[in-house]
Amino acid sequence: MLKTIMILSMCLAASSLSLVARAQDTEGAYTEGPVVQVTYIHVEYGKLAEYVDWLNSTWKPTLEAMRKAGLVIDYKVFRGSPKTLDQPNIFIMITFKNMAALDRRTEFEAVANKVIGSTEVQNNARVARTDYRKHLGSELIRELILK
Repeated sequence: MLKTIMILSMCLAASSLSLVARAQDTEGAYTEGPVVQVTYIHVEYGKLAEYVDWLNSTWKPTLEAMRKAGLVIDYKVFRGSPKTLDQPNIFIMITFKNMAALDRRTEFEAVANKVIGSTEVQNNARVARTDYRKHLGSELIRELILK
């Protein structure tokens, strides 16, 4: 029994050393860059012009104000050609300096309230947009700047 415990302990120690070695192999090979929030949207057929109007009239001015306030670095909108109707056809990307920039929620809300209006106004507009677009999800990705 003691022999088995010793063998298992040595195996565990050896495997943890290999994990540390792998971590050290990548250390210094890159630095962590900006963080991008990617949002996946499906706009209903025939409603793209309406959605783009909203992007230009409300979303873009809000993001411009956030950029001027130093809350975001950049933003972009992409159009895709989905293979099926349940896939996104619009991709929205907002770039932040780092993960810590996402913790400035109060500042984001203050800018949005100034540009768009109260939280109630914003929520009512979100509900209205559900008639022609569906939010399929979001994710955060981080750029790795290779050395």
